[in-house]
Amino acid sequence: MDYIQKGTKAFTKANWALFLAGFITFANLYVSQPLLPTFAQEFHVSPAVASLSLSVTTLALSISMIIVGSLSEAWGRKSLMTISIFAASVLTLALAFSPNFETILVLRVIQGVVFAGLPAIAMAYLGEEMEPSSLGIAMGLYISGNSVGGLSGRVIIGTLTDLYNWQVGMIVLGIISLIISMLFIWMLPNSKHFTARPLQLKPLTQSLIQHLKDPSMLCLFGISFVLMGSFVTLYNYIGFKLMAPPYNLSATIVGWIFVIYLVGTFSSAWFGSLADRFGRQKMLIIAIAIMLAGALITLQSLLLLKIVGITVFTFGFFAAHSIASGWVSKRATHDKAQASSLYLFFYYFGSSVGGTAGGVFWMHFGWIGVIAMITVFLVIACVLTFVLKGIIAKQRVATSH
Repeated sequence: MDYIQKGTKAFTKANWALFLAGFITFANLYVSQPLLPTFAQEFHVSPAVASLSLSVTTLALSISMIIVGSLSEAWGRKSLMTISIFAASVLTLALAFSPNFETILVLRVIQGVVFAGLPAIAMAYLGEEMEPSSLGIAMGLYISGNSVGGLSGRVIIGTLTDLYNWQVGMIVLGIISLIISMLFIWMLPNSKHFTARPLQLKPLTQSLIQHLKDPSMLCLFGISFVLMGSFVTLYNYIGFKLMAPPYNLSATIVGWIFVIYLVGTFSSAWFGSLADRFGRQKMLIIAIAIMLAGALITLQSLLLLKIVGITVFTFGFFAAHSIASGWVSKRATHDKAQASSLYLFFYYFGSSVGGTAGGVFWMHFGWIGVIAMITVFLVIACVLTFVLKGIIAKQRVATSH
């Protein structure tokens, strides 16, 4: 059936294309996170309001992903992905010329909508076009592009903000993204196994409702919400902490702290395999406990210990996210793509709510308030994990009878 196989020229081009597309999407998605202290100072807004420059984007992304995945069934994979990354690149350039913070928020909402075109469709493209034995490595390369992009965008914008200003950083990142977008069009093979289908909203709505009626899936969606809410909260406000006395770190140094993300590449794969051996519930609880330990370590005043705490926290987050997202695919008895879309909806919705709510705790209680909120979120994640185990046990008993 002429599927793309490992070792072929088409495989190399397809994987580079999707790696670069993932790079563009996540570099631009998180571009505002290192700039929150800068936005707060330049536009005279509170940290919580500054955090909206990321929260409104992830909220728009979370809602749009459910819709865009269905649109691609009718309109095609490559065309929507192309529109997504080109529009995201142009909007980043437009951000550089924003006259006020309100304009930034409007542009970031629009970006959130167009960002959905890649993550909602890229995995579907790979599943359709890759030869099954080549799919695993192809998916891994695509996801690595997401993480490298998220890291690189933060480093690029942080460094250029220090050297020049944030507007120059946006222009440079926008130009890089446009160049990569053109490479994407040239490199990605056209779909050979995609068949357009009429856009049918009723089956989509019915499958979403069925997933939301499943108590085990609701637990996993809740875990997704609080895990990502915790993660974004820590990274949103650590910059405020480290750029203030007694640390007085520059935006460049704070941007480079995001290199810590790389530990997640290891922990997600490792804990995924451990979950297969020792059970998902046990390893998920351990991963959440690691997150909590890392968060508490950041309460120490020594800078080195704060960095260690962030590293431990990040290690635990990617481990927990890997287990929870894999658990969704296993628990879903139908429409697995829809189940994954819902997981990502709650994931990014948690980013929006937690990321902004953390600003309220930061303003009123400082860093200890941020960690207190994260602790509550992680306790909720543990409770939901135990509830999930109970639900699964009851379902097994009911099935056996």
